[in-house]
Amino acid sequence: MKVEVLKENLKTSLNVVEKIVGKNLSLPILDNVLINTEENFLNLNSTNLEVAIKIWVLAKIIKKGKVVIPGKFLSSFISSLPNEKILLEEKNQNLYIECKNYKNNIQGFNPEDFPIIPEFKNIEFLEIDNRKLCQGLSQVVDIANLSQARPEISGIYFSFFKNILKIVATDSFRLAEKNISLENSIEKEISFIVPQKTAKEIVNILDEKEGKTKIYILPNQVMFEFPMKEFFHPQVQIISRLIEGEYPNYQEIIPNKFQTEIIIKRDEFLEQIKTASLFSGKLNEIKIKIESEKKEVQICAQDPDIGQSQSSVLAKINGDSLEISFNYKFLIDGLLKIKSSEVSFNISKEDGACVLKSIGDTTYTYVVMPIKSN
Repeated sequence: MKVEVLKENLKTSLNVVEKIVGKNLSLPILDNVLINTEENFLNLNSTNLEVAIKIWVLAKIIKKGKVVIPGKFLSSFISSLPNEKILLEEKNQNLYIECKNYKNNIQGFNPEDFPIIPEFKNIEFLEIDNRKLCQGLSQVVDIANLSQARPEISGIYFSFFKNILKIVATDSFRLAEKNISLENSIEKEISFIVPQKTAKEIVNILDEKEGKTKIYILPNQVMFEFPMKEFFHPQVQIISRLIEGEYPNYQEIIPNKFQTEIIIKRDEFLEQIKTASLFSGKLNEIKIKIESEKKEVQICAQDPDIGQSQSSVLAKINGDSLEISFNYKFLIDGLLKIKSSEVSFNISKEDGACVLKSIGDTTYTYVVMPIKSN
């Protein structure tokens, strides 16, 4: 292999693929990046066996070939070079690198030992706007929780039907659902569960870039493919295994009748919860007291070793007065995902699920369970 490539393009590509490369004691080959030639491009590959990333970068191909090189080391080294053309040449599984006044070589490994990354050829795909997908995943991805007993809730649930994509995540204490409109209608429901780590990589790589993501689905795997033309890359592919199992019937958890309905200013509510959290103790518990007649919501917390906190905010309240406790972290997480100036905070009953929604945006629903009183 012998190629010429611009330093900035190679650096950008390595920054993408090396994200999933780490120290793997049982399979050291996974610490590496596979680089091979394809027509006028270098193709860079990395994998941790759960997720793989492939990216193409424009290059002048002098001689075809491939090489496997430690990913994080190569990324750091290329970043240190001047912003010039780089000559890469493979000799006896090692990579020789020339750039201006620099001449270096890095020891590589046998490309035949690098895991085979699945190909997705001649299959149909779904398509979705990059920004919608990125924003939607950002609102749910942190909520999923690793669980060996219930692996299905370790991932992000995708459900395509008609002209809507539903993206859902839960950790059994809270749940978030985001509805995204599609340009094309899908007659038969298509659903799958993507590992949380994969979803986070999609958000990191997309970063709300313009364009459309193509989604290819096989029985046990999925591929997300999107263009990166601003960096002269024809495309990036994220290939991931799917989590087996059936996702919980989460819609049964979302209440549609409420004992008390509140419309409250988001920022003021959020700041008072953050203040009360300093007094919440080891259980992270704060109490929300709804005074229906006063049209007031009180936020209280007490720690016997520190003291107590009480504050209040005016709100539009429809329903009963009540008192209910929450893990403050769960409330803050939900409020941070909502960007409107006001939110609806609806309580089904004193020990039942509560729903946070944006005023003016019905596409996002955040459900949180209270801390049950003894």
